Amino acid sequence: MKKLYEKNELTFAMVWIAVYVVGTSLAEALSETIGAYKLVSAVFHLVMVVWLYLWIQHNGLSEKYGLFLPRYRLSQALFFVPLALVCLYKLVFSPALRFSAAESITFVVNMLCVGFLEELTFRGFLFRAIEKENLTRAIIISSVTFGIGHIVNLINGQNLLETISQIIFAVFVGFALVILFHKGKSLVPCIVFHGVFNALSVVANDEALNSALGGPVPTAVIMIASSAVLLGGYSLWNWKHLNG
Repeated sequence: MKKLYEKNELTFAMVWIAVYVVGTSLAEALSETIGAYKLVSAVFHLVMVVWLYLWIQHNGLSEKYGLFLPRYRLSQALFFVPLALVCLYKLVFSPALRFSAAESITFVVNMLCVGFLEELTFRGFLFRAIEKENLTRAIIISSVTFGIGHIVNLINGQNLLETISQIIFAVFVGFALVILFHKGKSLVPCIVFHGVFNALSVVANDEALNSALGGPVPTAVIMIASSAVLLGGYSLWNWKHLNG
């Protein structure tokens, strides 16, 4: 693993992205086959989190990949409000627990691990590997690749409209988070946002959201447009004002 990293960081990043995507798909399928809701996925992701975190610590790469608490002044904490708004919209439209208690715990653990892994692989490994050659290219590739990676949800049974809107939304999120990481140096806020955003789906009421906004298509358009404005403005602010 270390030899591959030292030989070519971009190849290293792509290998881990492939391991994550393929492993997640297989784990999801196995979870469904044995009738244990996301249990195999949660175990797979948790093992991957521990493995990568220990490897990074062992090789002294925590600083490079931002695995430390933010170093900005407390007075700057208000700039996290846009990310909080993106997370909390799930609590506005009649939130309700979607699963049993055991399934909910499994889901939350799984989603927190996914937040860590996707931030580390796309914002950490992939972005850092390309950044040293071309910053603009690194930002674009990291963001777009992260968005396109959500096409795996279509393979796992998600409908086409939801998948397309999720991909576009993920590109905007990816852009905002890669700017936050690049300017602020710490990956922790990105991991926290990503994990919490995913985990809150445990109480999200998509039917209530669609009903309130006029159906699946208007909902997708509104969510994409609002995220473009909110996260686009947030990214520009961070680019101009944030320094870790």
